[in-house]
Amino acid sequence: MDKIFGLLVLAGVPLSIIGSLLHWPSVVMFIVYCVTIIALASYMGRATESLAIVAGPRIGGLLNATFGNAVELIISIFALQAGLTEVVLASLTGSVIGNLLLVAGLSFFVGGLKFKRQKFNVFDARHNSGLLMFAVIVAFVIPEIFAMSMEPSRTISLSVGISIILIILYMAALFFKLVTHRGVYQSQNDSAGEEAHEEPEWSKGRATLVLALATVAVAYISENLVHTFETVAHSFGWSELFIGVIIVAIVGNAAEHASAILMAYKNKMDVAVEIAIGSTLQVAMFVAPVLVLISLFYAQSMSLIFTIPELVAMVSSVLLTVVIANDGETNWFEGATLLAAYVIMGLGFYLL
Repeated sequence: MDKIFGLLVLAGVPLSIIGSLLHWPSVVMFIVYCVTIIALASYMGRATESLAIVAGPRIGGLLNATFGNAVELIISIFALQAGLTEVVLASLTGSVIGNLLLVAGLSFFVGGLKFKRQKFNVFDARHNSGLLMFAVIVAFVIPEIFAMSMEPSRTISLSVGISIILIILYMAALFFKLVTHRGVYQSQNDSAGEEAHEEPEWSKGRATLVLALATVAVAYISENLVHTFETVAHSFGWSELFIGVIIVAIVGNAAEHASAILMAYKNKMDVAVEIAIGSTLQVAMFVAPVLVLISLFYAQSMSLIFTIPELVAMVSSVLLTVVIANDGETNWFEGATLLAAYVIMGLGFYLL
């Protein structure tokens, strides 16, 4: 599989550059861009996995989520520049439901096929559950309710205020987990995992270099990918909502998909859960607020006002994940339940 991704990168990056310069058909380039980004994301996943072995599951999962979300952040910034705020909001929705239902679902399902029961840190699960409830249900639903009785200019002000609060709380959450309470809420899994020594695939320097180069390549390809959305939507009969919620979210989070499933298959559930849920928290509490603040510098500002189907999908995903993951253990059937919910929501967004 690594060789296949390597060949895709070697072929995809030059084709992306040549195709954009020669103005090849948008539909063809859309496929080339998506495949190349996914291949580059696999390298980002391998690099962050090497760093995770050195730094531990929490920091490793955070690194994976951060660099995985960097792809989506880059795509979203170029989409904002092009005035595609609806696509950006849809991609944020897709990231939330994709990480909670697709990434976590596939991880639980694949890991559960190999192991009867898989356990992870129940304290982290409960801590993340509270943050998920706050970030999605409070911070995303409140603007929608208040916006019904507000002028558009005040809606932007409300979104900016909420964004600043979310960023501050996210930084406080990282400080809580990584500094003041690091190691305080430790499960037996963590203690057992510390005894097992695993050699990283790449050295720290090489992994960092790969991450940097892959991020630069993804930034260039993402800018060109955004310009194909309108043509592709007309060609396939897709709505901008479907492109944002499903296509952009899957491509943008490809690194996390691959890494979380691999970790679950190796029974490293603390890392897998940190990637899936930690990435969701980062999207809701950091990426979305940052995009709101960045949009202020463009002609069209973006507020945190989602459509009703987007809100219902995100809230349902959070509630289902909290119920399933709050006990600190999982199996293949719980993974299948999350995947079924994702397919149902995907079908709904496709038919809208």
